[in-house]
Amino acid sequence: MHYAIVTETWPPEINGVALTVQGLEQGLRARGHTVSLVRPRQTRAQAPAPRERLVPGLPLPRYPGLRFGLSAPGRLAADWRLQRPDAIYVATEGPLGWAALRAARALHIPVATGFHTRFDRYMRDYGAAFLEPVALAWMRRFHNRAQATLVPTEALRAELGGLGFNRAVRLPRAVDTALFRPTRRDDALRAAWGLRAEDLAVIHVGRIAPEKNLPLAVRAFRTLQRAVPSARFVWVGDGPARAQLEREHPDFVFCGIQRDEALARHFASADLFLFPSRSETYGNVTLEAMASGLPTVAFDYGAARECLRDGVHGAAVGDDGDGADDAFVDAAVRIATDAAARARMRLATRDAVSALRPERVAADFDAILQRLAQTEVRHEPHLAAPSPAGE
Repeated sequence: MHYAIVTETWPPEINGVALTVQGLEQGLRARGHTVSLVRPRQTRAQAPAPRERLVPGLPLPRYPGLRFGLSAPGRLAADWRLQRPDAIYVATEGPLGWAALRAARALHIPVATGFHTRFDRYMRDYGAAFLEPVALAWMRRFHNRAQATLVPTEALRAELGGLGFNRAVRLPRAVDTALFRPTRRDDALRAAWGLRAEDLAVIHVGRIAPEKNLPLAVRAFRTLQRAVPSARFVWVGDGPARAQLEREHPDFVFCGIQRDEALARHFASADLFLFPSRSETYGNVTLEAMASGLPTVAFDYGAARECLRDGVHGAAVGDDGDGADDAFVDAAVRIATDAAARARMRLATRDAVSALRPERVAADFDAILQRLAQTEVRHEPHLAAPSPAGE
């Protein structure tokens, strides 16, 4: 089969979408398929790899190092007329993603889209809550133009169905348990953080940005630190909120962006993972932490709901009601002050995700695309259900 993947983010950019899409692309190739990739050019001198179309892009506001692709439906249509894909996966909802949808529809090629980012919820975090329904309507219109919208959990599939998204299909996630594992614990790295063997290392891994609910992570750490004064808070990642966080908390350890084995060492060398975000569609870092043997405190949705048993692997905190933040803090303190519980959790977390194999996800993704490839797209109006008034 020949598949095309369209994405506006790709390694070496470090984010959950880029790494997830790269994993899907590699999985399809490993299964013997031809995969053509469309993405923005990341540097002026960048040359395309084989079967890769680079399109012009612009920097993404407030996200240094990330770009979005400019619309190029004519160019994509020309490419796909010459080498027609059996099915197309559009991973992102930016201008390039919209262009890919238009080109695919003009050529009657079936399309799956990926629901990776809750842009509607981001509106609250960036002081524009009034735009949340506008963002949701825009996302619904985009995804309803495809023959399938891939989501990582059954809960999200049901939620989107209730919000008027058509044809949501669950595609589970996986984690590389050969890369992320407890044996990568590194005493020298812990010493560089200013910790002794018996001290507590609390870690946050992810983009340091407003949508990640970082004030709650800080509050949880400062509260547990009163009970465990030697604890240190280690931050892995970068983003627009990092500079202010460093100024306000000079005792925090900032490690910047880490990749591959270095990232795995950082996970395994910590003792407790705090993940307070409420804006994820999934939260791949939860799986990476658990594969590394790391007790985790997270809200009960996405990866935590699917894989993390409260009290066994850490804490899955209910995110409803006014007391959710207090419950998150209490859970962090409870685990931080109970070394015996953390020891039990370190053994259990690894087992909880050991069966989540990337090869299985690639097979499921392949099966979805093959089903789409067998679908004849005869005409356009039936592809999207009638939009609610005002869209």
